[in-house]
Amino acid sequence: MSKRRKRQKRSDVVSANTVNGLTSSSVLQFLVGDSEGICPTGYTRLDQVPAIVAGYHRIAELAASLTIHLMENTEDGDVRIINELSRKIDIEPAKYMTRSTWMEFILMNLFLYGRGNSIVRVKTRAGILQDLQPIPASRVQLIPDATGYGYTINIDGVSYDPDDLLHFVYNPDKDYPWKGRGMTVVLKDLAENLRQAAATEKGFMRSEWKPSIIVKVDALTDEFASPEGRKRLLQDYISTGAAGEPWMVPAGQIDIEQIRPLSLADLAINDTVQMDTRTVAAIIGVPPFVLGAGDYNQQEWNNFIATKLRPLMVSIQQEMTRKLILSPKWYLKFNILSLMDYDLQSIANVFTTLQDRGDVTGNEVRDRIGLSPKEGLDELKILENYIPADKSGDQKKLVGN
Repeated sequence: MSKRRKRQKRSDVVSANTVNGLTSSSVLQFLVGDSEGICPTGYTRLDQVPAIVAGYHRIAELAASLTIHLMENTEDGDVRIINELSRKIDIEPAKYMTRSTWMEFILMNLFLYGRGNSIVRVKTRAGILQDLQPIPASRVQLIPDATGYGYTINIDGVSYDPDDLLHFVYNPDKDYPWKGRGMTVVLKDLAENLRQAAATEKGFMRSEWKPSIIVKVDALTDEFASPEGRKRLLQDYISTGAAGEPWMVPAGQIDIEQIRPLSLADLAINDTVQMDTRTVAAIIGVPPFVLGAGDYNQQEWNNFIATKLRPLMVSIQQEMTRKLILSPKWYLKFNILSLMDYDLQSIANVFTTLQDRGDVTGNEVRDRIGLSPKEGLDELKILENYIPADKSGDQKKLVGN
């Protein structure tokens, strides 16, 4: 009796996951044919989903193209400093790699591999910066102390104080604010959906079950009883020797019907992928067209630079400033404006107006539009009708001269 009850319970579980007697996996197999590889199992890492990797890699590429300025606070405003320290950070921060490669590695660690954490080891000699070594996430452990407020960083079994390393954080953890957690949990379901869509499309394209014609044959005929007989039927009645030659079929025994093959549009794969891709773009913070959904939009691009990339680079420059710069008047700054999408005519109009008002020099205008400086254009000039407000009553046309 117990065995019967156990079997009954198992059948109840199966029936709860069936549709008209077919399980979900068998329905999918019916739709696309061969089910091998259709239902991927196991955990889907974010770096296995092309849309997610493309979005984060685009952010990393843009950030890696930004120059790093060493700035100084003065009474008249911030001034850029050019010295050996600025060159070291902007041109050759780490041995064996350029600044672009260095920054791209740090950000990909931050987004994907380090789950919101990226560590850089600082090497100095006699107080002079020698090297900034980015550490792969697989070699790093973040260990909280007894209070949970502080922590140590373990690299290859060696413990370091956080003040001796650069620790970049993305999306701080709710329990440990010094620790990043990335976007793994938020993007988990979308990653599985996109991977499933790719597997379904691949399985559909590999499937052999795509007939465009169905031939109905009376099952009582002797030829239909064996594979050889069915093949002989096709050769005798269906196969022809020339294009356009009519078919001769026995009435009442063979019925031929044309059908439309199942396509990916019927499975709504493209619509689902487009929707999930746009959702991924929204969570990551990139415009949808970066991931191939939609067309380029200048306003969306500039909004992405101002609202996504700028805050990210500000957090990185703050960490670098407080760990690498000793002078309280110096700080590091990324040139974010260089990524804004403005056409050359708009830039020329703005800077020409500034030049007419005496706010910029001619060489500053030439530098902004990509031209080399020329001698004699470093002087501030102003049109004659631009005068101080308190001198407006001294104009000769008002005093009769």
